[in-house]
Amino acid sequence: HFRDNVQQLLNGQAKAMVVTSSRKEAVRYKISFDKYIKKQGYRDLQAMVAFSGEVEFNASDPNATALLGNSYTESSMNPGLKGRDMRKAFNSEDYQVMIVANKFQTGFDQPKLCAMYVDKKLGGVECVQTLSRLNRTYPTKAVTGTYILDFFNDPQDILDSFLPYYQTAELLDVSDPNQIMDLFEKLKASGIFLWQEVEQFGSYYYQKNKSQAALQNLCQPAVDRWKQRYEIALSDYKTAKEMLARTKKTRDAVLIANAENDLKEAKTEKDFLELFKKDLGTYVRQYEFMSQIVDYNDQSFEKLSSYARELRPMLRESLEEEDPIDLYNVELSHYRLSKIRQQDLRLSPDGDHLLDPAGEFGSGRAKDKKEDKLSHIIEQLNELFETEGLSDEDMVNYAHTVKDKIRENERVMSQLENNKDDRQLLHGDLPDAVIDAILDSSDVHQNLKMQLLSNEQKASKFTKLILSLLREAV
Repeated sequence: HFRDNVQQLLNGQAKAMVVTSSRKEAVRYKISFDKYIKKQGYRDLQAMVAFSGEVEFNASDPNATALLGNSYTESSMNPGLKGRDMRKAFNSEDYQVMIVANKFQTGFDQPKLCAMYVDKKLGGVECVQTLSRLNRTYPTKAVTGTYILDFFNDPQDILDSFLPYYQTAELLDVSDPNQIMDLFEKLKASGIFLWQEVEQFGSYYYQKNKSQAALQNLCQPAVDRWKQRYEIALSDYKTAKEMLARTKKTRDAVLIANAENDLKEAKTEKDFLELFKKDLGTYVRQYEFMSQIVDYNDQSFEKLSSYARELRPMLRESLEEEDPIDLYNVELSHYRLSKIRQQDLRLSPDGDHLLDPAGEFGSGRAKDKKEDKLSHIIEQLNELFETEGLSDEDMVNYAHTVKDKIRENERVMSQLENNKDDRQLLHGDLPDAVIDAILDSSDVHQNLKMQLLSNEQKASKFTKLILSLLREAV
């Protein structure tokens, strides 16, 4: 599509951006682009990839065998940069396509950008900011137009994202520049990094021949402190949760109150460390914005911004995750690429809209994972069922109906409470109990029943989902 419709625009200077859903996907795209370009013998086309930090694949990643044992960084995957700034290199004749994973997706001005290929869920202000990268003016661009090929989003969702900002948008109030100072002091007082480490980072960061590895080494002491504290906090939090669950069975009000207090204290430290990571990102974004209009007259703010930008992606939460779906023996047998639709999205004026200014920095709360969990369940159910005529609520209600039926089975629940190994449970009485519950479910769920009863693989995956719901309920 790019070669047929885009590359010749702007007298052959047109650029394109590929928006991916993760850093690992960006790496995959870059590898695939390079192979395809080499295979086709294109000498007038080269792609760069932009992402933060270092990417490594593990055995649980699908189709990752050839990628295991390798570490991918921007510099290693863009050897043609030769030390140049990515923005300047992309503006040259050397590169025509930029593959991004969050980085450069917003806040990046490239007037030659004429096409965007979207393989990521977009919504709200992120959607507006991302697609608006195409709005920058350039001679003849208004005549030739721009392209968006979206492989992920529904046109109505895109339209809904843009409508609040169409025609008239005003700020309700102005952002307070002093909040940067407050967040600056909050981060310094966290105890995660020492100021001399920020100074050392700043001294090296502004050298011409700096390396990514050296920058990460300068951040490593703070990473080690955060990781050590987080692992302890997470362990204490899990222990406190388990203790509270056991204590509730005693129905002793004093013991329960003490256990709840222990859980609260453990959660406070865990939330603090998670919010520290969030505050780093908030500081970088808000400082970069506010420093354009406010002279803070203090290099310390700039140094912390550079340091925080490098440190944040290195802080990885080792949260307990569900067992990944084993895709080791899955082989792709059929693939169909089809043009679903092509249409113009027309915006119609619908009153004035007021935009909130930047709020109080660093005042957020730890994210409640219940909503994330529900989204994950819905995603699994959508992958499992052919859901024409069924809403997300219908599928979730059905899953909980089956789960509640299983909870009436004393034999299965006893096995569940006394066995932490899910693999043994999946080879025990649980699968038969799930089938019985499916058979006993009402005719309202006939569609879902038939899909599960006629497909052994679907029934097995559904059983794993029910097991995860049961684990939560115990």
